[in-house]
Amino acid sequence: MTDAHKTAAETALRTTGGAPPADDVPVDGLPTPLLEPRDGIPPVVATDEALAEVVAAFAAGTGPVAVDAERASGYRYGQRAYLVQLRRAGAGTALVDPVGCPDLSALGDALADTEWILHAATQDLPCLREIGMVPSRLFDTELAGRLAGFPRVGLGAMVESVLGYALEKGHSAVDWSTRPLPEPWLRYAALDVELLVDLRDALEKELDRQGKLDWARQEFDAIAAAPPAPPRKEPWRRTSGMHKVRRRRQMAAVRELWTARDKVAQRRDVSPGKVLSDSAIIEASLALPVDVQALMALPGYGHRMGRRQLEQWQAAVDRAKALPDSALPQPGQPVTGPPPPRSWADKDPAAAARLSAARTAVSELAERLNMPQENLITPDTVRRVCWEPPGDRSEAAVAEALAAFGARHWQIEQVTPLLAQALTTKTA
Repeated sequence: MTDAHKTAAETALRTTGGAPPADDVPVDGLPTPLLEPRDGIPPVVATDEALAEVVAAFAAGTGPVAVDAERASGYRYGQRAYLVQLRRAGAGTALVDPVGCPDLSALGDALADTEWILHAATQDLPCLREIGMVPSRLFDTELAGRLAGFPRVGLGAMVESVLGYALEKGHSAVDWSTRPLPEPWLRYAALDVELLVDLRDALEKELDRQGKLDWARQEFDAIAAAPPAPPRKEPWRRTSGMHKVRRRRQMAAVRELWTARDKVAQRRDVSPGKVLSDSAIIEASLALPVDVQALMALPGYGHRMGRRQLEQWQAAVDRAKALPDSALPQPGQPVTGPPPPRSWADKDPAAAARLSAARTAVSELAERLNMPQENLITPDTVRRVCWEPPGDRSEAAVAEALAAFGARHWQIEQVTPLLAQALTTKTA
């Protein structure tokens, strides 16, 4: 039994379902700081030879493997991994540099039949997939915490509340593309996987105690089986401050500026926000300046910006101004689902009544089950079923509709009776 296991055994899990009694809390009320990996900081693996040794070691290891990835969000273009951390019994901890070793498919293949433990798996899986690492089975400790009813589910909070250890939190948002990586960062990275196996084991016991372990496994299987997300359509519409832009030609300017910025950011491999801020895009789109001088007077285009940069942004605005009306974007995005709920009372009062009843029932059930409503059933699924309910409103028909929207079996079992009842609600 590891030290972490001993701590978990001695300290009751602190979920929203009931904090431990006072005599279960450490005397000083403080978690134990975790300052060093138990095996020290391993060397960074950045060559094919070193990677082959890691592959062999992890293939020979036992039990699940803890996996984490560090990106350079806010610094670099895209969401690629700049460090991959792994830990497995019998293999220890490995820190792999995907810059020096861009193809980790051999490592992924060696672990193909192993359960992977990740925290917030959906955040790391896309960048892991890019370098050849795709799990067939996983355990998501963040999602497990949500299902078990923990009020805070960040890794540091979970390790502290479940295992009684405090992780350092100082390097989560640093530029992980930096080379060489400083030793304090590597220590932080190694500690991120140090206790993931211990955390997984403790959470599995707690989920089993609450009767939710099968639910969690269904969720984990759904994440592992999910295909890569398709590229966003018209991503420029997500520019912060877009709600201020009303006219179609102004929208075209946002599109042109966003596209120009994205090309520059991709070419320079920097975060788009470091090339031109969203607020600057919105300012230029609202003003539609006539020339570079007018552009310079706008917030975000000050004296620090070079003439060449100013000219490329003005050229984007000019392209938008020159477009024929037929080529201007339409307001809003194509609606594929129900309208916003705030408009339901006017558009369809009966649907509004159904949604109100369904939301109340789901909220009450989520509270009884001690988990967030969105993990019990997604709000979008509830809206879709209430807006266009099945014809006969029977539980079998509601269950079929939920399955069509991707609800898992356990979710269908829990919410079908409530939604079937809510769909019979009449307007007042």
